[in-house]
Amino acid sequence: MSNIILLNKPYHVLSQFSESGEKTTLASFIKTPGFYPAGRLDFDSEGLMILTDDGALQHHLAHPQFKMEKTYWAQVEGMVSDVAIEQLAKGVVLKDGLTRPAQARVIDPPHVWERRPPIRERKDIPTTWIELKITEGKNRQVRRMTAAVGHPTLRLIRYAIGAWTTEGLAPGEQRHMEANITIPSKNKQRPLKNQRSTAAKTGGKASTRKPTKGSKLLKTKR
Repeated sequence: MSNIILLNKPYHVLSQFSESGEKTTLASFIKTPGFYPAGRLDFDSEGLMILTDDGALQHHLAHPQFKMEKTYWAQVEGMVSDVAIEQLAKGVVLKDGLTRPAQARVIDPPHVWERRPPIRERKDIPTTWIELKITEGKNRQVRRMTAAVGHPTLRLIRYAIGAWTTEGLAPGEQRHMEANITIPSKNKQRPLKNQRSTAAKTGGKASTRKPTKGSKLLKTKR
């Protein structure tokens, strides 16, 4: 089995290890050597990230061809209509193409941690929480989807990737475990990538983080 780390990435943390100005990176939370992100999560989004020490699993989790379902909770501006939900579910036309069909629904405000700083709410405009389940990963996709149907996203949390969730994890906390996933044989020899697209977008350099002796495994906080 492959080893993974589930991390509840806080708001305003880059999903990379390499430094980028004064912005906080994964290096502030992940001290176990040899683990790198399977996919990314935007700087201004919160929630679940998976890191692994297995290149084949990293590719399997991150590549859209495997259609790993991701669940997002978005607090959006305005009262969301059934028509808007139907549009999100059928697919929304973005600049880079039509999004795949998704699962979309209005939900009650979830019991989640407070964001620091909090969102800027306008007294005259209500907000709505929606749940979106998507199987692709276009750049800032959920934010662009909700904006396309007239409801800009104010806060975005990735709650789940497949069956893994942020349940029981406060922002910045992590859980170490094994992943029992069958990897297609043609992908089993893929090397582990330590450079994410986020680095290029933020002007950061590719990570040169190497395993070091004496590193300690962070204990999961419950």
